[in-house]
Amino acid sequence: MSASGGSKAIVAAFLANLGIAIAKFVAWALSGSASMLAEAIHSVADSGNQLLLMLGGRKAKRSADREHPFGYGRERYVYAFVVSIILFSVGGLFAIYEGIDKLTHPHALDPVWWWLPLVVLVIAIGLESFSLRTAVKESNLVREKGQSWVSFVRRAKAPELPVVLLEDIGALTGLTFALLGVSLTVITGNSVFDALGTLAIGVLLVLIAVILGIETKSLLVGEGANQTDLDLIMDAIDSGPEVEKLIHLKTLYLGPDELLVAAKVALTSDKTVREAAADIDQIEKRIRDVVPIARAIYIEPDVYRPAIDPTPPTDVFVLKSSD
Repeated sequence: MSASGGSKAIVAAFLANLGIAIAKFVAWALSGSASMLAEAIHSVADSGNQLLLMLGGRKAKRSADREHPFGYGRERYVYAFVVSIILFSVGGLFAIYEGIDKLTHPHALDPVWWWLPLVVLVIAIGLESFSLRTAVKESNLVREKGQSWVSFVRRAKAPELPVVLLEDIGALTGLTFALLGVSLTVITGNSVFDALGTLAIGVLLVLIAVILGIETKSLLVGEGANQTDLDLIMDAIDSGPEVEKLIHLKTLYLGPDELLVAAKVALTSDKTVREAAADIDQIEKRIRDVVPIARAIYIEPDVYRPAIDPTPPTDVFVLKSSD
């Protein structure tokens, strides 16, 4: 997996969630806390999600073949979308169901093991904080200078880091809800607070899953280059003496690390086929120099005819992304 895949962040999140899940199940079994069960299922779902992200990264490395001539880069988007579905169903909906069940059928915490959920939650917060710290460090390696975190999550073409970031933030927030619910139940003796904490965890997970689903769906459908790369590509095409005019341009991400560029350019009409081929080679070289991930480039030579090829509006130059 490339650096943009954030493999360190995925491994750190997987190890943290796996250990936390085991501890939470033990705490739930001994104390009977509904919040602990919801959190345990949440951690199991997160652990599975990290395995799916790693699997998607491995499958995306496969070489192009006849059936998939542009390769398998979008496998990473597919698995990230599956992660959002699992987080929504296994994590969010289960927690909401468990919270409603405990509201309608309340029961007190175990009088002997009431303290165990509090200890586990505090330890889990520490482990999740470490996982989030790793994800932040990995994200800063690819995040543009001055770019906000909201913008990074929305515009990142590599889905793994935004997924891990949102999972870790959701996990920390959910642990806080669980800690608050269990603490109030211990203080007041009223198990309703434990159930409310479980409901809050479920709503939070559903919200995060919806955000992830929307972003990864956009990547699956097909996003074009961001405005910065688009400007660089257009300048690279127009800056050469061999190009009379850029007539048409479209870009598309074939995967997080591979961009397709298709352009129709006007060359002077007195070019021979050999000269036109040499000019296209130069255009492709300039594009790759400024945008290295532009690996699949198709340049169609043409002659510019103003009456037939009027200047198109800006919005036809690129497939619109969710930015």
